Amino acid sequence: MHRSGFVALIGRPNVGKSTLLNALLGEKVAIISDRPQTTRNQIRAVLTREESQIIFIDTPGLHKPKHLLGAEMVKMASSTLQEVDLVALIVEANERPGQGDRYIADLLNAANCQLFLVLNKSDLTAPDQLTRNRELYLELCTFSASFSLSALNHENLEPFLQAAIDLLPEGPQYYPPEMITDQPEHFIVAEIIREKIIMLTRQEIPFSIAVVVEEMKMRENKDLLDIRAEIFVERKSQVGIIIGKGGMLLKEVGTKARQDLEALFGEKIFLDLRVKIKRDWRNREEELRRLGYRG
Repeated sequence: MHRSGFVALIGRPNVGKSTLLNALLGEKVAIISDRPQTTRNQIRAVLTREESQIIFIDTPGLHKPKHLLGAEMVKMASSTLQEVDLVALIVEANERPGQGDRYIADLLNAANCQLFLVLNKSDLTAPDQLTRNRELYLELCTFSASFSLSALNHENLEPFLQAAIDLLPEGPQYYPPEMITDQPEHFIVAEIIREKIIMLTRQEIPFSIAVVVEEMKMRENKDLLDIRAEIFVERKSQVGIIIGKGGMLLKEVGTKARQDLEALFGEKIFLDLRVKIKRDWRNREEELRRLGYRG
């Protein structure tokens, strides 16, 4: 029997959902950072084995939104509950349930779907604390099973993975076995550039940027992939921060992004990055739609 289906990774911001997704796939599918709300889109990743295929869906962290973009992210994550065979609630093993976890639990109870509890970062937690916190989380919802693991260290992933496979219904391969994500190339390129900006900047910059790939094409008569991307910020002062003194920060963003992209595409890449102002884009419906954050 071949099993297949959809598994959503749900949780508060910064609990390690994207790190877990990458660990389960053994490939970098979602960008990661230590900043909350790094994931802004629904990201699908495909894990194919001989007798099963799981489509994992990484979702934005559920939080109290402060702008229209945040509201769209929460809406996207919440709507995913209606589309999947299984929901895995990802929490931090070393933290007790907070108000945000209770808010998510209310959503999960209303959704009436199969639930797994996944206590991530178990390597940072003493055994007695892990047991106590697990019991507190288990009071929030009716879970089919619970798992302790470390996504960062790739520890104890297989029990969770096998239990998810066992729960899925009989079904076909939805995607070719070699495919690991259905995200378009332009989206992946933009996310990698955004990841490097998040990595290299501080203050409010990571939350205020958006990246759009305007052009990707092979240069005529040369083994070189030209990529032109625009980085949008909300205020003039942020342009200088992104560019850096003498253009050094933007150059470093380009270098780090190009290294990842050349490994991904197997091609030499010329990366042209431009920084532009798009005022208050996180609260403008037409801009969110253009940037791909609203349907």
